[in-house]
Amino acid sequence: MSGSALDPVEFLKGALEIPSPSGEERLLAEYLAEGMERLGIRSFVDEADNARGQVGKGPIQVVLLGHIDTVPGRIPVRLEGGKLFGRGAVDAKGPFVAMIFAAASLPEETLRRLTVHLVGATEEEAPSSKGARFVASRLQPDYVVIGEPSGWEGITLGYKGRLLVKVKREKDHFHSAHHEPNAAEELVSYFVAIKAWAEAMNVGQRPFDQVQYTLRDFKVHPAELKQVAEMFLDLRLPPRLPPEEAIRHLTAYAPPTLELEFFGREVPYLGPKDTPLTRALRQGIRKAGGRPVFKLKTGTSDMNVLAPHWRVPMVAYGPGDSTLDHTPHEHIQVEEFLKGIAVLREALKVLGEGGGTRVG
Repeated sequence: MSGSALDPVEFLKGALEIPSPSGEERLLAEYLAEGMERLGIRSFVDEADNARGQVGKGPIQVVLLGHIDTVPGRIPVRLEGGKLFGRGAVDAKGPFVAMIFAAASLPEETLRRLTVHLVGATEEEAPSSKGARFVASRLQPDYVVIGEPSGWEGITLGYKGRLLVKVKREKDHFHSAHHEPNAAEELVSYFVAIKAWAEAMNVGQRPFDQVQYTLRDFKVHPAELKQVAEMFLDLRLPPRLPPEEAIRHLTAYAPPTLELEFFGREVPYLGPKDTPLTRALRQGIRKAGGRPVFKLKTGTSDMNVLAPHWRVPMVAYGPGDSTLDHTPHEHIQVEEFLKGIAVLREALKVLGEGGGTRVG
């Protein structure tokens, strides 16, 4: 099979020119599905607005899933000095388009051994993770690659979990001269307690094993008869602290007067270093002239959503510098993008040949 009918850089540029903030991915999904068809990949847009593709007829099932939604914000799309600028160039249209061209260029021999499922997933940048949740029960892979920027020489083994917390305090209004903490002060005291708890948990731990906390919002509503204060916390959780355990701690520190609401629960994930999938990617990176390196990410991805459903070898991989995620300067190096395609193509060939050479 040949992927030469379309130029990968021009195709990615076209994808970047279609805005696709979370919840508004349909036009981009149709563009990607049309491109896959032109490359010889059977494709469609599913009920969750995912761009879907399938190629090969082999018994080994491989899922390549990258999200196609972006955070808000327009970046003028341009090719300049070997760099392709645009919202989603790195996070994560670039990695998913690399997956498309890798799958489209596989030789027939590999396609007799593999069936490759491509999923351009929706709403990853939103707490819903709509696209990944839609396919979780509909596909049964043997191997999974999540399309996220790891750098073309990097293989991401794990992501922290996540827990979002809304805290509210409502109490009868009183004069400021009264010797009693007001609603806002009670929330501040709770935040200080949670901060102390997290910092105690983090003593002696490497960054990936630490609890990260961010105060995302704090509001005090104008008081009439009632004082109302609200705050919004974002916690990033290491593998030793799943969301339900974190909720137990957060609840124990909260006085009964506070209202706590938990959502956005994502389970931490850390996969093994030596699997047929990691061996295949390492061979692909070496063949492209690189030195493989394993990475751990402190954010979250669709890996967190899918790992509890698909208990198979799973990594995140994709060209691009993740420090450019969500920034006004987001871009991908064209050379790196093309190397990412070559690495994925070789890794898929290795999986079709039996999973690569075992390493110690």
